[in-house]
Amino acid sequence: MTTYLQVILPLPLEGTFTYRLPKEMEVRVGARVIVSFGKKKIYTGVVASIDQDSQETDYSAKPILDVLDEDPVVNALQLSFFQWMASYYMCTLGEVLNAALPASLKLSSQSFVAINPEIDVEDVDVSDREWELLRVLQRNDISVKEIGEMLQLKQPQQLLKKLAQKGLIDLYEKIKDKHTSKKIKRVRLNSDLLEGNQLELLLNELESKPKQQDVLLTYLRDVPILEDRSKNVDGIAKSSLISQDVSASSISTLIKRGILEAWDAPVSRFGAISSKDDSVVQLSEAQTESVRQIRTAFGQKSTVLLQGVTGSGKTEVYIELIKSTIKAGEQVLFLLPEIALTTQIVNRLQRVFGASFGVYHSRYSESERTEVWHAVHEQKINFVVGVRSAVFLPFSNLGLVIVDEEHEPSYKQFEPAPRYHARDGAIYLATLHQAKVLLGTATPALETYKNALDEKFGFVELTSRYGEAFEPSLFFANTLKERKQKKLKGNFSSSLVEALTQVLEKKEQAIIFQNRRGYAAYISCDNCATVPKCPNCAVSLTYHQFNNRLVCHYCGYNQAMYSDCLHCGSKELRQIGFGTEELEEELKLLFPAAIIQRMDLDTTRSKYSYHRIIEAFEEGDIDILVGTQMVSKGLDFDRVNLVGIFDTDRMIHFPNFRAQERAYQLITQVSGRAGRKSKEGKVIIQTQDPDQRLLQKIQTRDYRAFYQSEVLEREHFHYPPFSRMINITFKHREKQVSFQAANYYYHEVLKHFKGLRVIGPVEPMIGKIRNLYLHEITLKIPKGGNLTAIKESLKMVRKLLDAMPAFKSVGVVFDVDPA
Repeated sequence: MTTYLQVILPLPLEGTFTYRLPKEMEVRVGARVIVSFGKKKIYTGVVASIDQDSQETDYSAKPILDVLDEDPVVNALQLSFFQWMASYYMCTLGEVLNAALPASLKLSSQSFVAINPEIDVEDVDVSDREWELLRVLQRNDISVKEIGEMLQLKQPQQLLKKLAQKGLIDLYEKIKDKHTSKKIKRVRLNSDLLEGNQLELLLNELESKPKQQDVLLTYLRDVPILEDRSKNVDGIAKSSLISQDVSASSISTLIKRGILEAWDAPVSRFGAISSKDDSVVQLSEAQTESVRQIRTAFGQKSTVLLQGVTGSGKTEVYIELIKSTIKAGEQVLFLLPEIALTTQIVNRLQRVFGASFGVYHSRYSESERTEVWHAVHEQKINFVVGVRSAVFLPFSNLGLVIVDEEHEPSYKQFEPAPRYHARDGAIYLATLHQAKVLLGTATPALETYKNALDEKFGFVELTSRYGEAFEPSLFFANTLKERKQKKLKGNFSSSLVEALTQVLEKKEQAIIFQNRRGYAAYISCDNCATVPKCPNCAVSLTYHQFNNRLVCHYCGYNQAMYSDCLHCGSKELRQIGFGTEELEEELKLLFPAAIIQRMDLDTTRSKYSYHRIIEAFEEGDIDILVGTQMVSKGLDFDRVNLVGIFDTDRMIHFPNFRAQERAYQLITQVSGRAGRKSKEGKVIIQTQDPDQRLLQKIQTRDYRAFYQSEVLEREHFHYPPFSRMINITFKHREKQVSFQAANYYYHEVLKHFKGLRVIGPVEPMIGKIRNLYLHEITLKIPKGGNLTAIKESLKMVRKLLDAMPAFKSVGVVFDVDPA
């Protein structure tokens, strides 16, 4: 009887791949296996299913090379989740697996070189360079990369090819496990010395060696083995002894003499976490009532929307629900939209839950994320706080998923596939586990709000701010009028400058919000109107003053800023538009005594940069914080009593059907940072048109009125939530080929779907990215349509496209439910 395995490989290829299980091996579904793929490549795959075949067949499957796991690292519920995600978001199972597994769980294959054991190096005719390499290989095998570095060759393959043709070397793939446990050196007393009076005799013997005796006495003081001998098993960290001014060499001597034993002990990479505070979180009457209503709603609905105004204390409501879920023995996933937000939330959760939860996001190292993965899998932790990728963790008993700020576009993955939405993925994940989902926000996504009003979701409102906090007052600064009156100071209105002055005099804090990083949007020559463009993308380059470079925010291309126009030689270069960097500089000129800090992608690239900036702002070490949308998301600062909002009109009039919704959400969210305690906060919104309908709705804080007007327009133009959308992008190095492929696909779709709304092909707003020209088709599928059948047909049309030689090299990207 032959055992066949269906293996998922982390490759953008359809389906699973069949391998044979050698008779001497055993494996379980969800375990990782090493397989060869193609002629020389080696990959780590995950076993999706196992089939027994008693029939002799002509089919000869490759055997797997090795089994990596005794116990599966992926459970059955995860495999079902992966299958759903691949199907719904029109990508491959391999792409989902690649996104789901931490890199440390995906073993890499590396090309290594070994000398042929049957040859005599002294008796071969080779060049000096070849001889040098063979002498090294006599000592040990080395990687191709190391050969290039050692011989200072950019392309060592030619040299290796010659030696291989002469039969002098062998090339092979060596599997390298990327994950290694973090370990520390610990020491303990030899257990034999605990018998009888051995310890007393040893201390007497060491009187002539005071440094060694000092080590031993320090150990006995820190590890109370005389009261409890079992304490000796764990011993003490060697570094802890050394930190107490004992002699490191004396410790080594005692280890050599067998008095102390030393070993490497695995430790968590997260270090010591602040201890748990047993004080009970005091809920207000409104919060207590919200918790009661949510629990009641969970009795009828598996998903509930909690719409709580900014500053209403939704986090305390979450904590109460998390506690009861953990007490019931179930797991909790708490999703946040941004890494920046995790810093402050995690600090608050640590005061309640201590170190008994995991944190999962991309600023943690691969090894740190792998440790969380294993801890969840082994149920050592039952509560995880994470960003969107945390939906892939190996939960086995999930009871509650909380999606905070559920409206946030950050929950949508754009590149690479799977292009999933973590909120929607979390709802399906909860369905698999028969768990509950709580969606929390002050400004729900229109789709979520409609589901709540239609009673598909439960709906709970929290309408008052926590404690004595007031809603902030909103004011509009008319920049068009002030520009004509010449009252603007740089990009700042006179009312905002005056308000900042008052805040600084009162020793309070302010937040300045501009949703664009960099110094200037672009540079323009006043003489010839030339604007420097990215050579790879159809966008202008953004000027960053801190490093005096022009940067493309799409592909990363950058070049030094120049003083003369490259086209006409003119020195009349002007900066158009402004970003956070320019606002920071203007503030330093306006308020030279103030401490000003910027928080955007440029200032938060290092691992703990978010934490340092937020902590400094919380402690009052920063007076004015200038930031992009990362300052808008649920952060809670006691001393902030002023928020200034820039570039409002650009947000409102952005060419996207969600622009009005996004502007309402973003302005409302960032406004909520003001006046978080007993003082009334102030928000100044700079705009050229204060009478815009959207701004008036924001001022009255009437989300229901905004929803009712917006939803009518969406229905009229067949946009979500009244239809499903699928965006299909075609990419090619030649613009004409990209367009022709899109046009062919468009007409094939019309043949298959009569009456379906298909827009395109059109060139998107940014028609070229990373040297690839783009064209798009958008499908609007009415609610109630057979979405699964439509997706299968779209994939079939793609196969027709791929079969045409002219379009074989065209990239096709499906984006289901585009943001």
